[in-house]
This record gives sequence, C-alpha cells and structure tokens, in this order.
Amino acid sequence: MQHLSIMTLNEFLKHANARLPLDTPEIHRFMDEMSEEARRVTFEINNAYHTQEELRELFSRLLGKPVDETFKSFPPFYTDFGKNITIGRHVFINACCHFQDHGGVTIGDGCLIGHNVVFATLDHDFKPEKRAVMHSAPIVLGKNVWVGSNSTILKGVTIGDGAIIAAGSVVTKDVAPRTIAGGIPAKFIRKIEE
Repeated sequence: MQHLSIMTLNEFLKHANARLPLDTPEIHRFMDEMSEEARRVTFEINNAYHTQEELRELFSRLLGKPVDETFKSFPPFYTDFGKNITIGRHVFINACCHFQDHGGVTIGDGCLIGHNVVFATLDHDFKPEKRAVMHSAPIVLGKNVWVGSNSTILKGVTIGDGAIIAAGSVVTKDVAPRTIAGGIPAKFIRKIEE
C-alpha cells in the first residue's frame, strides 16, 4: 500500500531554502515521491527523440513551471527532484548532465552547461551516526556563465556573471564574475578582460 506524503512542495521548499536539515520520515517520504515523479518525466525526455519544442514542454512539466522559448537541451538529462530548478533565457544544457536540485539550482540568462556537468545541492551529515541526514544549499549561476564538461558544482556555490569553469573542475567555493576558475578544488586562474 502506497503512503502519500502530507508535506506539500511549498513546505519542502521553505524548509530546504531555510537550510534546515532534511531529517524527518515525512521529508524523506516526500523526497522519495518527488524522485519517482522526476524519474517518470526524465525517462520520457531521455528514451525517445524530441524536438526542442517538445523538450521545452517536458522540461516545463519536470520543473513545474514554464521554461523560456529560447531554452535548448541535448538529452539525456537527469534529476532526482526537478521542482527547485530555475532556468533563464538563452540557456543551453548539453548531454548527460545531472541536477540534484533539492537545495535549488538557478541558471541565469545566457548560460552554457557542458557535457556531464553535475550540480549537487545536498550532502550528508559528517557524523557517522547521523549520516542519513542531508543538508542542502542553493547553487546560483549568474548571467553568461560557461561551465565546462565534466565539472561538478557543489552546494552553496555562487558563480558570478560571465565566469568560466574549466572542464573537469570541482567547484567548492564561490567564483567571482568575469574570472576563469579550474581544478580540483577549483581555484582562480585569471580574469576575463573586457
């Protein structure tokens, strides 16, 4: 017998946005239900050819809000939540990206997301006896950010307007606008001149 959560999406988002621990049976049940819903839509996105217009309709269902008519994506695309992603205008997401968006992923206008990029807004508690407790924080990309292939952006990171993340980077700290950052962990490489 399936037990439906009594938690609402707005209640969950308020809790996650306050960066409170995700640690109750009700929260875990809600996350499981949302994961099932997200997987149903991502299977539709990933298991057949779709025009960009059809993909925008599917992404709008996945996110629970319309994506702009300028949005483009090359599937496959993966998420285990979906309802805490905000995508600006003229955004392109390349193949095989995974957005773990419980804590919120905001992608500003003009952003380019390379192949195999991971956005991870959750991590587990450091204490072994509390390892199942999750903690969330948002990831925010400003305008015209380019995230290179095979990069991972971790929770709580803000990437400023016009920045570039070099391919294969792991971004653990904020990146200033109009700079290039790269490496593991990503560090400042140089400024992007006018």
